[in-house]
Amino acid sequence: MESTLNPTQLHLLKMFSFAKDSKALAEIRTALMEIFAKRVEDDMDALWESGAWNNEKNENVLKEHLRTPYKAK
Repeated sequence: MESTLNPTQLHLLKMFSFAKDSKALAEIRTALMEIFAKRVEDDMDALWESGAWNNEKNENVLKEHLRTPYKAK
């Protein structure tokens, strides 16, 4: 089976070659988490500002039960 990596994945693999210890790995993980957390925060801010998201929708999500129901065999 052939696997094709996209340019972002290739770039990250090259960057990871410089991470020689667990401290470097932790720093890379932290940096990536901060980038993606900021992206989520910006996207949520945009939804609130556009009116596409509000407190009512927030409350509905908190009340949702997303567990898969198990069927008796």
